[in-house]
Amino acid sequence: MKLGLEGRTALVMAGSQGIGLASAQAFHAVGANVAICARSQGPLDAAAASMPGCLAMTADVTDEGNIGAFVEAAREKFGAVDILVNNAGGPPPGLFADLKDDDWAKAVELTLMSAIRATRAVLPGMQERGWGRIVNISSFGVKQPVPNLTLSNSIRMAVLGWAKTLSNQVGPDGITVNTVCPGWTRTARVEKLFAQQSADTGKSEDEIETALVQGIPLRRAGEAEEIANCVVFLGSDAASYITGSAIAVDGGVAQGYA
Repeated sequence: MKLGLEGRTALVMAGSQGIGLASAQAFHAVGANVAICARSQGPLDAAAASMPGCLAMTADVTDEGNIGAFVEAAREKFGAVDILVNNAGGPPPGLFADLKDDDWAKAVELTLMSAIRATRAVLPGMQERGWGRIVNISSFGVKQPVPNLTLSNSIRMAVLGWAKTLSNQVGPDGITVNTVCPGWTRTARVEKLFAQQSADTGKSEDEIETALVQGIPLRRAGEAEEIANCVVFLGSDAASYITGSAIAVDGGVAQGYA
């Protein structure tokens, strides 16, 4: 299978750790130019060190000015942005009754507006060149709500609706828009969720994970690299006839057909 990614430029939002980092490293491994951003300098420097030639820049994905500066820096270094991976840490857990207006507003900025603003910044160039890939990293919560993740379940559905609508609008321009929906994956965010559940229930984190994987047909949590494989595929020439899709990479945990 030919991916056709040599010399392409992939811009990965929040790419210093977890699925973002794994995706950036996977693009780098197949010959793409890679640009990543993150808020924390330490993890950003460590991530960049693993990818020679990578552009690494501090940026807050909720800040429109930061996003614009990051995209412009990538253009200056590599000439164009061919692939955008919209990624951001998920909103905090919480029950509906405990959430205030400010919690909802922050979740919208983090999960929805970050993707919209980054896409707005790269889309004109993709349209001009007649080729582009937009890949959103979401969650299996868009297919089956995850208990206690009220904000994530809700706002990620908005991203999914936006992505599907956008795919119809930019398809004639040679641009695909797809969403990857990871299941329980070994990342810092999932570890925090396990820690919170442990604090809430009094069970150990190992007990919580053991119980959780019993609901996954493959009987294990995923690895970030397994999600990244799908991200890179959707960013490549090999996925040229896939658009408007939301693809679960979740070990089968979501029980719906779609």
